[in-house]
Amino acid sequence: MGTSATSNRTARLASALQSDGIDCFIAQQPISMGYLHGFHEHAGERFMALCIHSSGSVRLICPALSRSQATRAGFTDIVSWKDGEDPLALFEQLADEWGLKSAIIAVDSDMPARMLLQMQATLPAALFKSGEDTLAQLMRIKETTEVDLLLKAGSIADEAFVEVLPQIKAGLTENQVARLLRDAMANRGGKPTFTIVATGPNSAEPHHLTDDTVLAEGDTLILDFGCEYEDYNSDITRTVSVGPASAKAKEVYGIVYAAHMAARVASKAGVTAGSVDSAARTVIADAGYGQYFVHRTGHGLGMNVHEYPFIIGGSEFILEPGNCFSIEPGIYLPGDLGVRIENIVVSTEDGHQSMNAEPSPVILQAG
Repeated sequence: MGTSATSNRTARLASALQSDGIDCFIAQQPISMGYLHGFHEHAGERFMALCIHSSGSVRLICPALSRSQATRAGFTDIVSWKDGEDPLALFEQLADEWGLKSAIIAVDSDMPARMLLQMQATLPAALFKSGEDTLAQLMRIKETTEVDLLLKAGSIADEAFVEVLPQIKAGLTENQVARLLRDAMANRGGKPTFTIVATGPNSAEPHHLTDDTVLAEGDTLILDFGCEYEDYNSDITRTVSVGPASAKAKEVYGIVYAAHMAARVASKAGVTAGSVDSAARTVIADAGYGQYFVHRTGHGLGMNVHEYPFIIGGSEFILEPGNCFSIEPGIYLPGDLGVRIENIVVSTEDGHQSMNAEPSPVILQAG
């Protein structure tokens, strides 16, 4: 990502800070620093802070061992510290120069408590608050270059599914299938981030921990997986049958597919996230399975696998052009089977663009 793109993002963040009445934003996590300035360095236990003032000023406080990487990322105001030195002295100096001693300071929502407590002790009169909502104003609206990367990450997942589906058969373990998916994504240039493979009764656990359960004829099999491509993620779920599908699996799959498509029809800029969730949930409830749809319909996706907006019941958030999120309704029958179908979409003025190939309207047979 070029310096012009990151300069635009820091300027937009500064404007959002002004609107929200916040004096300074402090990023520490690789994803937020990477998004704002193309700097994906992980500090580990060391103190590091990307500080953005509401005026637009930017300063990085970092360990000396990260200084060269920071310079390559285009930072012009860098202060660094060596092991054995006190980085909080540099933070206090920044507070003096920027007038932050009693300021309102927003921070990364995932900032380590260690670092936040250190900053609070250094500036006891300042008010520290979560900067999640402020940063989300930027990250949830995808730029054209971001959509292109999401499409590429999505296509890698699609191609991995097409490659692996014929290889799935009774006798393999969940872990073996997961390895096939990871290898297929890696061979196409993706960095595998997660694979959930859940067979038979395990498929009724939405976030099953993939293990050595052996696939059996007649099992319903959930494949939920994704990869990272140039810092952007894919996330796809397909449900298939190991051997011929049971009548119950066919019935449940058809209902979930109808719910998925109902939510897809409802997904466009200008509608509420809650209305998209309702479109999927109503189909499943009307079919008599409402109690078995136990999670939200979707979540945002970008540099994070889960981010804003969240497609959840009752949400009044109005979808905007460029919002990227999953549509993934599911039905989970404990001790029996589960079905989930997931595509990633980007909302547009008149509908949406899918980041994935279309799911099958009927359950596919593996092998």
